[in-house]
Parts: sequence; structure tokens; C-alpha cells
Amino acid sequence: MKFHCTFRFIIIIFFFNLTQCRRQTDTIEEIVSIVFWHSFVASSLPALNNLIEDFHAEYPNIRIKAQYVPTGDALIQKLITAIQSGTTPDISWVHSDFLDKLVTADAIYPMDHFIKDPDGLSAEIMEDIYSHLLCSGSYKGTLYTLPMEATTLALLYNKDLFREAGLDPDMPPRTWDELVDFSVRLTVDKDGDGYFDQYGFYVPVFPASGALSIWMVLQWSPFVWQAGGTLVNEEQTKVLFNSESGIQALTLWKTLYQRLQLNRFSLAHDLGFASQSLAMVMDGPWNLPRYRRMKQMDWGVAPLPAGPVCQATYLAGEHLAVFKQSAHPREAWTFIKWILRPDIQARFSMESGYLPVRRSVLNLSDYQDYLNNHPHHRAFIEQMEIGRGRETIDYYRIEINQLIAEAVEKTIVGDMDPNFMLDVAARKANILLQSLDRQKMAR
Repeated sequence: MKFHCTFRFIIIIFFFNLTQCRRQTDTIEEIVSIVFWHSFVASSLPALNNLIEDFHAEYPNIRIKAQYVPTGDALIQKLITAIQSGTTPDISWVHSDFLDKLVTADAIYPMDHFIKDPDGLSAEIMEDIYSHLLCSGSYKGTLYTLPMEATTLALLYNKDLFREAGLDPDMPPRTWDELVDFSVRLTVDKDGDGYFDQYGFYVPVFPASGALSIWMVLQWSPFVWQAGGTLVNEEQTKVLFNSESGIQALTLWKTLYQRLQLNRFSLAHDLGFASQSLAMVMDGPWNLPRYRRMKQMDWGVAPLPAGPVCQATYLAGEHLAVFKQSAHPREAWTFIKWILRPDIQARFSMESGYLPVRRSVLNLSDYQDYLNNHPHHRAFIEQMEIGRGRETIDYYRIEINQLIAEAVEKTIVGDMDPNFMLDVAARKANILLQSLDRQKMAR
């Protein structure tokens, strides 16, 4: 009898352990890994890591594997290679400039594939997202990406250096003329060796063939708008950046670059500002976590100076796309949908410096309290109302960006005539756009 009881007990323990092993195996098998490519800079990377940890806490069966990829041309080339080799990520941060390449390759899902599902997004939520951001994520009228966060471009200035130059620290430049005047007054040879040690303003000129060429064009575009211009007509049949507005914008940059002798300045803009070698820079909110640690100087954030016609800046953002090669598109969608939640948007904005993509976030009491205590961040938020999206170019966006970048670089660094260089770029860009009509006729 004792033997039978013991044997029965052993059998029960055996099956109990077997059941537990099966449950553990099932749990392991249920965990889904989502590869996420991004280009977050070092200052906002801790916020991204915290975001992912928060997601894991709510969705323990979905693991986000974030992988950094350099932005710009490096990212699109890596994505194209991955598409061809069948090794795409599940989700990637993409620029709107890349959409034509990704859509024509049939590489990413239209967002309606997820939005219109029962687990999708309501019309109310979609209306809450800034319309400029939705336009940026669309290609030929179809939404392919959703914004993860928003950005805009503002003027950061060193109030201490303003005081030293006899300028009012609470009155940053409001016009192009004041921008030139203040920049010259803030450019100083401190040790008398004939070279400037402090520069009034940073003109973001980069090699057109480099990774920062898109960033250069993105910063130049608001100056064209401020002069009353645009980059392309609504029909996308002709570029307009070589208009008088474009010439004025490029002439302003060239004037500042030459008068301040910026060919001698070698630091990155953020390092220059942090080291007080630069009195004024244009920058986005993603560097706010870094600048907040600068206790050694008094600094402020202001709107970009108004041009001859109006005040303008861009409103953009990094967008998320789900790739068709993903084995787990629904789990990828779960991550994107979660990021769009107002409380998550508020938390990520406060930690990263980025701006929220939904208007309702601004009404959250915690977020309002945060903005009241962080005037630099509030200044970026206030600019969202005057921000505008970049003009839509459905085809050859990357190629046209490259042509603009070449015109800017050759005009400023190569000391060429802005009118001539913009005309050269426009002629090449229009040939590309007109080739679309010939392709349609050939069909």
C-alpha cells in the first residue's frame, strides 16, 4: 500500500513538472520579437530606451529590438538593400522623402490596413493628429506611415553673449535684417589674432554628397517660405525654388556665411552652442535634454526671424512604417498604436524633448505643468501653430533634394551666383518631373 502511494505521488509530480515545462515552453514561444530601426540621436536615446521598457511592462509578450541606423542616405540605402535581400525590419523610422522608393517597391503596408481594423484608430484619434504630419506620411493620397513624434525648427540664442554685445537678452532677432545685424555684432575676435573666436550665427552648410544634405535642405526651406515662395507647384510639374524667394533665401545664407567667415568654423552646431563659440543656432527640440544640462550659461529659444513676407518654420516628424516582410505585423501595429496614446506621447515628449503628434496632449494637466516649468520646451510647442509641412513631391524627392543641396553648397562654399546655381538645379529637376509625363504617355 505504501509502495502504491509513493508510486502514485511520483507520477503526480512527474506530470505536474511536465505540465509546468509545457506552460513555460508555450510562454517562451508566445514572445514575439519586433525589430525596430531608428536614428535617434544620443541626447534622446535614453528616452527611447525608457519608452521601450514601458511598452514591455504593458506587453510582456512583445519584445522591441531597437537598432540604430544613421539617418539620411545611409538609412534609405540600408532599407533598399534589406528589401532586396528579404531582411527588412518589422518597423522602421522613415522620412517622407523615402516614401516613393518604399511604396513603388511594395515594401510597406498602407496604414488603413491597420487603422480600419477593429483594433485600429477611430476618426476622432486621426483628427487629433496634426494634419501636416499625416500629409507628410502620405504618398499620392494614401497614408503609409504614422508620426512617432513631431519636430519644428527654432532659434536658440545665448543671452549672456547678447548682454556682452550690448543687445537686449529678451529681444532676439525678429527679422532677416536684425539676424544679419545681431550676427555681425556677436562675431568677435577675442584674442586679437585676426581670427574670430566667437561666431554670431551658424549657417548649416554641409557637403551635398554627405549624410546631412537633407538636413541642410530642410533648414533652408523655411527661409524660402518666409520670402513668400515655395519649392514646387501644386501639380508637381515644375519646381519653384529658383524664384525670387529662393534667390533671396540663398543670398541671405551666403551673406551671413561670408561676413562671419564661417569657413573657419569647424565644430558641429550643437557643440559650438554648448561651448559658447556660437551665439545663435537653429535647432530642433530633440537636443533639449542635452542643452538642459548647460548650467554655465543663460539661453533662450525664439521663433525663426521673419522674412520679407511672413514668419514660418517647418513642422515635421519621424514616421513609422510597417514592412510587408514582417512576420508579425499585428504586433508591430500594437507598438505604433501604443506610442500614439496621449499619456505615452506626453511622457516621451517630456523625456526626449520631441513634440507630441496629437493636439489633445497639450490639454493634459501633467503636460501643462511640465511646460510651465520648462519655457524652452514651451517655445518649441508654440511654434507648431506657425509650422507648415514641406511641399509634397511624389516622385524624385531624394533626387530633387540632392539638386537643391548642390546648389546651396556651390553657391556658399564655392562662391557661385545663387540665381545661376538655383536655375541649374531647377532645370535638372524639371527634366525629372517632365519625364513622368512622357512615361505616362508611353503607357
